[in-house]
Amino acid sequence: MDQRTKAGYEESEFVDKMEAKQKYGNVDVNHTAIAGIKAERMKTVAARQASPLACVKFWVVVLSTMLLILWLCAIQLATLDDRITVPKSAFYFPYSFPSQRVYKSNGYLIISPNGGLNQKRLGICDMVVIARYLNVTLILPKFAHGSYWNDTSTFADIFDVNNFITSLRDEVRILRELPPEQKRKAESEPLYYMFPMSFASLEYYHGRVLPRIQKHEILLFAQTDARLANNGLPAELQKLRCRVNYKALKFTQPIEETGRKIVTLLRQNGPFLVLHLRYEKDVLAFTGCVEGLTKEEAAVVKEMRYSHDGWWHKPIDSKKKRERGSCPLTPEETALVFQALGIDRNTTIYIASGEIYQKQKRMADLASAYPNLVRKQTILKPEELEPFLNHADQMAALDYIVAIESDIFVPTFVGNMVKAVEGHRRYLGFRTTISLDRKLLVSLIDQYKNGTLNWDEFSLLVKKTHEGRTGKPGRRMEIPEHPRQEDYFYSNPQECLPPVAQPPTIT
Repeated sequence: MDQRTKAGYEESEFVDKMEAKQKYGNVDVNHTAIAGIKAERMKTVAARQASPLACVKFWVVVLSTMLLILWLCAIQLATLDDRITVPKSAFYFPYSFPSQRVYKSNGYLIISPNGGLNQKRLGICDMVVIARYLNVTLILPKFAHGSYWNDTSTFADIFDVNNFITSLRDEVRILRELPPEQKRKAESEPLYYMFPMSFASLEYYHGRVLPRIQKHEILLFAQTDARLANNGLPAELQKLRCRVNYKALKFTQPIEETGRKIVTLLRQNGPFLVLHLRYEKDVLAFTGCVEGLTKEEAAVVKEMRYSHDGWWHKPIDSKKKRERGSCPLTPEETALVFQALGIDRNTTIYIASGEIYQKQKRMADLASAYPNLVRKQTILKPEELEPFLNHADQMAALDYIVAIESDIFVPTFVGNMVKAVEGHRRYLGFRTTISLDRKLLVSLIDQYKNGTLNWDEFSLLVKKTHEGRTGKPGRRMEIPEHPRQEDYFYSNPQECLPPVAQPPTIT
């Protein structure tokens, strides 16, 4: 028996005797009872002498249990209400999303974004702001597939759903689908739908839209493009537009990785320029612009225009449209402009567009002046591009990634991609975007071709004209009575950029 155990035994024996005296006085006591007391005391002494290893095991169990409870709580919070799962993408860090905003929902808003990729994208940004303002629950967008492109891609095929929902949870509640009760209601009776007014004010949504949501509980917006005013919104809502566009709407990992790979391959040859060359057959048909086409080619695009419902089915004066600057520059005109601007012929130029109409003939001058013309189809291996083929929106997403990362971005016509990319490049630090003045350029080109201007004069005027059209800081032009004619919010989201001087408002 070691000294510690012996001491403990002696102490126990002494206590036993004292307890016996207190209980029975000085009379003889039952030694069997005392033996039982001794046995209990020996157990207590043994417990006091527990080994250090047992103590360590005990605390390991306690700590493991606490960590398990904390982990389970985190999972429950992450899946609260809308079944949100923690993103597994390597691009996002788990548990980085904000706390959920708690509010009494006034109903459910279903949206059906229409048009091409960027028309859908910018429409979604506006719808999130509207849902936030009206305190309604937004259902994950369901794309309309009836447009010219007929792309069957869903929201989840293009954008990271988890990032979209979780990154905005402190502003608006977004569900993947209607709750069971509302879903049964939507399946059993026609949904109440409306086409919101273009460039509408917040007052319109509060006075005309909110009562309908409260009455019908579920409301469907059949169109979402340009349905919110460019100006006159609180700064907080304008900044929310930017947050949705530049933070919440992230492309899926396959699209993101493929787009970044194109950028990496382009960078291997130095700086590169992205040319958004809008000279596809459908663009010419829609606009009625036939500059440089043969009579047969012009007849083909005219027939295409008349074959589509909603397109202009009346004669179009292509010459006058071009003089007003309302036609896309041709590939031949683009080559002249690039040379006049002094763009080096060895520059790598990435063509971001669909199939150029009559490309073998129409691209000859541009390819001769700038031999390093590339497209995603010439940069990537067929198997790398194959998952995105036959999906116009996904192909456009690849071009979008390359466009915002380029050293220079030059569009030859207007459109939602141009507006979205120009604004995004401003947001990323006012990256160079050359906005071509088509009205002036076609006049200068015609004067150069007819001999009125020599090359040096032509080049000087082109350069002077575009000195202040490179995407530098500036204020949006506001025309309250004609919102379609004013600068689009998403091309210059000034509320999200460093402040600049306030220009006069045109009335």
